[in-house]
Amino acid sequence: MDFLFENSWKAVCPYNPKLDLKDIYIYDTTLRDGEQTPGVCFTKEQKLEIARKLDELGLKQIEAGFPIVSEREADIVKTIANEGLNADILALCRALKKDIDKAIECDVDGIITFIATSPLHLKYKFNGKSLDDILNMGVEAVEYAKEHGLFVAFSAEDATRTPIEDLIKVHKAAEEAGADRVHIADTTGCATPQSMEFICRTLKENLKKAHIGVHCHNDFGFAVINSIYGLIGGAKAVSTTVNGIGERAGNAALEELIMALTVLYDVDLGLNLEVLPELCRMVEEYSGIKLPKNKPIVGELVFAHESGIHVDAVIENPLTYEPFLPEKIGLKRNILLGKHSGCRAVAYKLKLMGIDYDRDTLCEIVKRVKEVRESGKFITEEVFKEIVDEVLRKRNKIKE
Repeated sequence: MDFLFENSWKAVCPYNPKLDLKDIYIYDTTLRDGEQTPGVCFTKEQKLEIARKLDELGLKQIEAGFPIVSEREADIVKTIANEGLNADILALCRALKKDIDKAIECDVDGIITFIATSPLHLKYKFNGKSLDDILNMGVEAVEYAKEHGLFVAFSAEDATRTPIEDLIKVHKAAEEAGADRVHIADTTGCATPQSMEFICRTLKENLKKAHIGVHCHNDFGFAVINSIYGLIGGAKAVSTTVNGIGERAGNAALEELIMALTVLYDVDLGLNLEVLPELCRMVEEYSGIKLPKNKPIVGELVFAHESGIHVDAVIENPLTYEPFLPEKIGLKRNILLGKHSGCRAVAYKLKLMGIDYDRDTLCEIVKRVKEVRESGKFITEEVFKEIVDEVLRKRNKIKE
């Protein structure tokens, strides 16, 4: 079986399905849900820079904030809304007129209004209010926002723990009130991919016009795959945050979702992929949340190779040990030296340095690289140069 194709930039398992997903899009909530990460508080200029970069990536919608939170927050949302970005700017609102009025003052293109629907939330968050009481609040909010010409997404908070008949009832009412999109919010990240597909598929069968969005949290590490299964079930929109930041374990990571859909499922999202690393580093810096070195897609070590077996193959064809070429997202691979390095990796480094060598010299350098690394010292470019100089001096002395 031919696993690789000539001139291909990605290596894909031949058993992966191609998804016939049309007109799907990602709306990012880094500036709101991401900022709800404990300890994170973006400045106005930081939010503006992130919004500009998200727009450069090519996202259709950006959730800029929660205006009712403070006058400062409202000012930031309004500034982003008037920045002239291509993306539509959304604001989060509770199902309250005062929240919607504040969003309208901010000149946003639309709102996401939410209200909890699960029995657990009804009992403990709304002091035992009935589902009908909550439904009426949601309907009034949707109607009020539509009267003011806004795009409206209605979100059922804790949807994945709400009985399916209640979800259908609430979302059909929201649709009839004029909601453009209805959301399945996996508020505690407790859904499985199969349940997310089932919920979206069932809801789609019961809606006539409004499309479905999924908002997944990552408490069990399922946020990205749950989002994908939501799309398989019929959702058209997915909520993300850059680097997956957010409350508790965070949200569906924008960069992981984009590349999974692009590479593994062969979905063309029409995005400027080379923007991703810069965007992720920007959010890392501004949020203060350090990315793990092995963070999928943009981690420092994702395209780094040390093992001799891997390096030998990667030099011949990078797709032997990379799922896609790093150049596709504006990154470069890095051949690292350490205890697992072989002659091929060291020769590669020597060639980059323009140093001639014979076989014995090469073997001695490889030996010294292993010894130095096993002594606890990292083989940086400077350390490698010192090793090379040391070996060359010794060998020149022997020749003399």
